[in-house]
Amino acid sequence: MNIVDLRSDTVTQPTPEMRDAMAAAVVGDDVMEEDPTINRLQAMAAERMGKEAGLLVPSGTMGNLAAVLAHCGRGDEVILGNLAHTFLFEAGGIAALGGVHSHTLPNQPDGTLNLEHIHDAIRSEDVHFPVTRLILLENTHNRCGGVVLGLDYMARVGALAREYGLKIHLDGARLFNAAAALGVAAAELTKDVDTVTFCLSKGLCAPVGSVLCGSTEFIHQARRVRKQLGGGMRQAGVVAAAGIVALEKMTERLVEDHARAQKLARGLGELAGLVVETPVPATNMVFARLAESVPFGAKETVRRLAERGVKVGATGERRFRMVTHYWVDDAGIEQAVAAFGAVLGA
Repeated sequence: MNIVDLRSDTVTQPTPEMRDAMAAAVVGDDVMEEDPTINRLQAMAAERMGKEAGLLVPSGTMGNLAAVLAHCGRGDEVILGNLAHTFLFEAGGIAALGGVHSHTLPNQPDGTLNLEHIHDAIRSEDVHFPVTRLILLENTHNRCGGVVLGLDYMARVGALAREYGLKIHLDGARLFNAAAALGVAAAELTKDVDTVTFCLSKGLCAPVGSVLCGSTEFIHQARRVRKQLGGGMRQAGVVAAAGIVALEKMTERLVEDHARAQKLARGLGELAGLVVETPVPATNMVFARLAESVPFGAKETVRRLAERGVKVGATGERRFRMVTHYWVDDAGIEQAVAAFGAVLGA
């Protein structure tokens, strides 16, 4: 049976070209900054982000954590969305390990934070208050449906941050999806932020790793934080080699995943038992929920779909997230729609 795995783009496996590059990688000790393949990847990543330097980290969570800890001291405050990945799904690391206070604002349906809300959240100089240091944004925004934060919005937040002397960190786990959706270079979306993390191991298919980018001075500090977090790696050029292929070969094809997400949404939208929340997906994510007429919930639906070779993620008692990626082709989309139809009796 052919398996169509739509649970996430984190399930992607390295391409044959990546496996060849990993096997042939020239390596060295990265803690000593002597791994030539890692150094090349970091330089490539920084250039793509329009920043001075980059730092390979094992995961996006570590990249975001290292960024916040490098920007903020204990008791400082970061402004971020109540649906931000860093707030919801990174185990409270910025508080547990950095003593950084989260000031959450409601994410708008388009993934943004209201500019007036940000302005009002910035603390005045008062001994009773934590010090506002950082604004954290997410692009694309996962829990808001894979939506894209546009160039104008990024510029306006950048201007606000500069007015008050704040820094901006961008959780750009799927930043290249945002760039592909807008038809712009990734650096256009990062020119108004101070630091950015993007993942190699999601839609770009590398097996491990993210890259944190910023100024040379910032990355020097982040490297120290990475070491404190246990992220100092040795001959990790075997990982970086796949990341280089990801940057060279995988970023330009993400529009294919977006087209398949739209095809999936159209197909699912024709089924009576399903309500598609993202009828025209912005990128590679489709969110849907069971109609009230369906007598069973998401857990049972997931089980029945798996019997038909389709894996989806349940994000609530009656809600699903499906993510397209390199390893899901047109036939896989058709198989997924047919499986939902069979399960729901549509």
